[in-house]
Amino acid sequence: MKAAENFQGKHVLVLGLAKSGYAAARLLSKLGAVVTVNDGKPLEENPAAQELIGQGMNVVCGEHPLSLLDSQVDLIVKNPGIPYSNTLLIEADKKNIPIQTEIELAYQISEADIIAITGSNGKTTTTTLITEMLHHSGRTPLVAGNIGIVACEVAEQATDDDVIVMELSSFQLMGTDTFRPKISVLLNIFDAHLDYHGTKEDYIAAKARIQSKQQASDYLVYNASDDVVTQIAQSSEATKIGFSTVDLVEDGLDVVEGYIRYKKTAIIAVSDIMLPGKHNIENILAAAGAAILAGASLTQIQHVLRTFGGVEHRLQFVKKHDERLFYNDSKATNILATSKALEAFDKPVILLAGGLDRGNSFDSLIPSLSGVKSVVTYGETKEKIAQTARSINIQSVQVVNQLDEAVRIAYNESEEGDVILLSPACASWDQFKTFEERGQAFIQAINNL
Repeated sequence: MKAAENFQGKHVLVLGLAKSGYAAARLLSKLGAVVTVNDGKPLEENPAAQELIGQGMNVVCGEHPLSLLDSQVDLIVKNPGIPYSNTLLIEADKKNIPIQTEIELAYQISEADIIAITGSNGKTTTTTLITEMLHHSGRTPLVAGNIGIVACEVAEQATDDDVIVMELSSFQLMGTDTFRPKISVLLNIFDAHLDYHGTKEDYIAAKARIQSKQQASDYLVYNASDDVVTQIAQSSEATKIGFSTVDLVEDGLDVVEGYIRYKKTAIIAVSDIMLPGKHNIENILAAAGAAILAGASLTQIQHVLRTFGGVEHRLQFVKKHDERLFYNDSKATNILATSKALEAFDKPVILLAGGLDRGNSFDSLIPSLSGVKSVVTYGETKEKIAQTARSINIQSVQVVNQLDEAVRIAYNESEEGDVILLSPACASWDQFKTFEERGQAFIQAINNL
């Protein structure tokens, strides 16, 4: 680890546990910091907090008392999910106490180069593709951040022979200060997480932090067809590599006459790519650009693109059963993600959708429903989505309570050659703890047919 001595003797408040807070507390203690941990969950229900007490740390549970700021606090490392509207954070800001996420901690100690990926959609697919391309090219990629292991845990073990491939959310990036990846990837920016950030401008500013400290010796791989992303890129000091599926990009990546190109050199025919979906071509361009810059070979990039079938729960091909194709897109927790999934197919689609009701309508899904022959809805939003489907005269609209019922109905409605797609357009929390649990339930229901 580099710069480990920077934390010796510092008084650090770790706000919020979960995986990232627990890992940060342990690492900071190992680096010689005086660590206080504060978590909202009561101690008797909090095994992670109990374990940290056993390791000699001061732990305060059940609330976030302002008295924690009465003694010396040099730094706060907060869980990304805790909003800056938290009263303790507001008071800390008034006292000019630095507030960071463990992503900043990971950067400061990492001996390995970092490839950082962010965007409103496509982060996980792009991160996984980069990792696969580097792995097959003989590099040692370590996945961290929003997927994989907590970033500071990975950075603690990484050497200068490794490369950390880090998926980052706006929540994580907002808590960075000196963070400077060797390669940053900025995929797209849509309206998202405004309940956390307050305004779209603040959301954009958080995303833009991925490249804000980069210099000319670093690289920014960016979507040259996204106006917001392009504006960010124009102000970046990094060496810029653009990508686009609609425009020519002479010094970057584009698609010409059915071929993906890098600096005018054809890499692979789009028809040879296994991963479905027009939107995934953007992810592929971004991943190929970052992987090339990090030393991946074109031969191995081609191999990955011919064999990679998708990230689990993100437009994941599950199986072919009775000549029906089943796809698991449980990670589609909003309308935009479901729209992208529907646009990926030129076969008839039976859509399974529904979940937590956030109070929004589903009218913005209508333009993407043109290729849908049947809709099966379930969960809290079942009636809302069904009403939207009926409003445009979808051939068949069925309403059920549970996902396993929806799978059986969808199969009975289907014909050979149909795509049966779970793409909920909603969060999972009405019936499942996570979108992963929902996706596994979908796969199990398919296997039970």
